[in-house]
Order: sequence, then structure tokens, then C-alpha cells
Amino acid sequence: MHRIRWPALAGLLLCTATAMPAWAEVEYRAAVLRVDAPAGPLPISRLDLKPDDLGFAGAELGTADNATTGSFMGQRFTTQTVAATPDTAEAELTKLLDAGVPYIVVMADAPTVVRLADLAGDRALIFNATATDDSLRAADCRANLLHVAPSDAMLADALAQYLVWKKWTDWFLIEGSHPEDQALAAAYRRAAEKFGARIVEERVYEDTGGARRTDSGHVQVQKQMPVFTQRAADHDVVVAADRAGVFADWLPYHTWDARPVTGSAGLVPESWHPAQEAWGGTQFQSRFEKLANRPARPEDYQVWMALRVIGEAATRTKGGDYQTMHDFILSPNFDLAAFKGQKLSFRDWDGQLRQPVLLAADRVVASVSPQDEFLHQVSQLDTLGIDRTESECRRQQGGKE
Repeated sequence: MHRIRWPALAGLLLCTATAMPAWAEVEYRAAVLRVDAPAGPLPISRLDLKPDDLGFAGAELGTADNATTGSFMGQRFTTQTVAATPDTAEAELTKLLDAGVPYIVVMADAPTVVRLADLAGDRALIFNATATDDSLRAADCRANLLHVAPSDAMLADALAQYLVWKKWTDWFLIEGSHPEDQALAAAYRRAAEKFGARIVEERVYEDTGGARRTDSGHVQVQKQMPVFTQRAADHDVVVAADRAGVFADWLPYHTWDARPVTGSAGLVPESWHPAQEAWGGTQFQSRFEKLANRPARPEDYQVWMALRVIGEAATRTKGGDYQTMHDFILSPNFDLAAFKGQKLSFRDWDGQLRQPVLLAADRVVASVSPQDEFLHQVSQLDTLGIDRTESECRRQQGGKE
């Protein structure tokens, strides 16, 4: 565990004793709790190996950005970063709660997020920074749980809008055999129906537990993947649902038919990408790279957003009262600038942060959704994900159904 501290620079502002009224210093304490799952099989590519500071680097930048404004207002921001395992996560959260930390950013899978949110109760506001599961925004939503990570429904809708705009409306859906793959595939089925695409064929790629990276892996895949994808119904595009990271990266250039690959490989919907430079993104990228000596990953960006939510609410409310902060974050008056061309805000029905989704292909951002052609009566960002009338969340009544 280590602590990121950015003390107020009030001494630099005291040009004269009477130049401005003094601000009473207020401290905003936050923590990032990263729950690292037991090591599984190696990812397909060594480029996917996770850095040791994943998320924590985003926390450092977010805390520094909060301090930039906070220092002028007598506000001090501290962020603890804690690495835990599924077995120790609840104990580590209890330590943070007992220490009086009211804002906790969680990097964990969906079941762990639910357990931690229930443990926190009304003692802390929990920010889900990584779990995309739609269930967390539906039956498993909680009144004290906000989501800065986009949902599976948002990611699927973002890709679907672009594919429909391209008139690539006939999809060959390939899903993995893990539960998280199946949940993502369900989001793509929903998106296809929502935007008028058609899934012409579905197949399941079974994870047999073999090595994902071997010296002869490319030779094996060059023979196996064309056979797996042959004789599919005529389609415009392949849509891969592979949250577990087992097969999708092997699809491009290996399918039987010459078709674009999208979803979990090829053209991928993401919250952030190292190539994002529009709307001031270059400034964010350069500051992050200077701090971490690597490009920012979506997890870093999502942790950064969570901490910036706290900083923005602190600036706007000018006080440290937890309930005031909580209510303002969920109010129509809250918004957040996050280098995506639009102000972001939270949906009051399920605690999801509205945000554009990048569609990235290797070294470029090919497009950004929502696409201009898709309109909404309240916010165009609400064309992505679960709208109010569709929501199964009952967070207004305490979060549990």
C-alpha cells in the first residue's frame, strides 16, 4: 500500500495578507482498491501483459489534477492505492472504511464489486472502474455504487451504431465459452435488434484449456481458425464476444471468408485508447506517459475519471460533507470534462456514467460513438446502453430488488 499526497500550495498564493479571504482547508480522502485475480493462462500476446501500476498510475494523475484546482480553494486530496486478492479484498475494504475513507474506487470483477458495495453500505461511495457486466447496472445495482467503466450494453451499442451506419448489417457472431463471453454476446444480440442488424449465424469457440501462446501457435491457428469459420452463412462482418481473451485476436486474417473482424478484436469499442488525440486527448496522453513511462490503458483512464468525479464535485460544492458530494454527483448539475468532446454525467436510474465510446483499430481511433444519425429525446449519449424505460435497477429504493 502506498499513499499519493498532493498538499495544498496555499503558501504560494499569499501575495498579500489581505488579497483574498482565507479558505478553510478541507481534505478529500479516496482510495483505489485493485483486486487481482489469481494468475491464469498467459494472454495471447505479450503486449496484453498487465503493468504492475495498472490503474494506480491513473490514480496518481487524477489526484494531481484534482490538486491543481483544489490548491486554490484550500482543498487537499489524498489517494491510497491498495492491491488485494479476492480472499483479502473485504478485509482491505474494512480497513479503509474503519479509517474513514468515504470514496473508494474498485477494480474487480462483478461478483466482487457487489460484495464490496454491500460491505461498504452507507459508509462509502463505491466507483466501479473496470467491471462492464450489465448485471451490475440491473438486478445487482446498488444505491452506493457508481460506474465509470462503460457497460457491455454501451460497448455493444457503440459498435452496432457504426456497423449499421456502414450498412454492415449481417453479422456472424462468435462467442467464447466462458460466462463473461456469453454475457457480452447477449449484449451484441440486444444491440443488433435495437439498431436493425441481423445475426445470420452464431458459433461458440470452446476454451479447451490449451496454451494460448506457444512457439508454433501461429502455425496451429493458421490451420484451425479457417476451418472453424468456414461455411458460415453469408455475412458482412464478424463480431467476436471474447471477454476472456481466448480466441478473438486470432480471427483477423484467419477467417475463411475475407470479412472485417470487430468486437473483441479488429475494430474494438473501448473507453480509451493510446491513439486518442482529439478534444485535448494529446495533453492527457503526454502527461500520463511522462508520469508512468507507458501509454494509458482503459483501466488507467477509468480510475482517473473516478477520481476526477470526486475533484469536480469538491470544486463545485466547496465542502467536504459526504452527503452533499453524493447528492451533487447524481444531480443534473454535475458534469465532467474527460477529453471526449462531450460533458459526461451520471444516469440517475442505474449510476452509469454517460460517455462516448471510441472504436479503435490497432494504431488509430477509427470512429467515436454515438454516431450522428442516432438521436435521443434527452441525451444522444443515452443511445448507448440501457435507457431509463428499460432499466431493471431499483437503486432509488436502496439498490437491491
